[in-house]
Amino acid sequence: MCGRYSIFAKAKKLEKRFNAELGDDLTPRYNAAPTQTLPIITNAEGERKIEFFHWGLIPSWAENPAIGSKMLNARAETLTEKPSFKKALQSRRCLVLADGFYEWKTEGKKKQPVRTSLKSGEMFAMAGLWENWTDKETGEVIHSFTIITTEANDLLKPIHDRMPVILLPKNEEIWLDNELPTEQLLKVLKSYPADELKVENVSKSVNNVAYDDCSILLPDAEEPEDLKLF
Repeated sequence: MCGRYSIFAKAKKLEKRFNAELGDDLTPRYNAAPTQTLPIITNAEGERKIEFFHWGLIPSWAENPAIGSKMLNARAETLTEKPSFKKALQSRRCLVLADGFYEWKTEGKKKQPVRTSLKSGEMFAMAGLWENWTDKETGEVIHSFTIITTEANDLLKPIHDRMPVILLPKNEEIWLDNELPTEQLLKVLKSYPADELKVENVSKSVNNVAYDDCSILLPDAEEPEDLKLF
């Protein structure tokens, strides 16, 4: 699954990379977490722009927006079967903008957080779906999204059996194309090439959403041997 990621690029660099205008101020996110509003690009017609949606898909038919906390991810293999994702796949797809994502690997009895990113250091787009949900009482509209996952590649399999779908740059436009049949869209939902990714240890402070600064990217210092007795 994908439960945390990062996107802290400068606004101008983000706009250039994705050929889209930024519609709002960009807050660097070193520890992007569920329920936060985060930058995506939708397949909606009109001017291409970077918008901020709530992470955790809320289907339009949902009675309560709390359901979004259970829909952070959508499995690529079952998108055409799940009522929550089937219609969104047909008409509401998006690019979730990121520069890395976090996972936790088991080391003995401990969990070590790691960050996966491109070896090039460039930003990338994860495949996503989006929805609009309207509160029947107040009329409030919540724009939300989910991240699509697939089987982990050889680099990440020792850490987790799933990974987010990182789209190859050439497939980003395909994913947003409203004219393509579902069968062709599904073909781009593959594991990213392992030899183009790197995995690095990061600070355990990523476990706490209150920590959201560049110190997260640094691995925790080893505890001196003479202190391990106390």
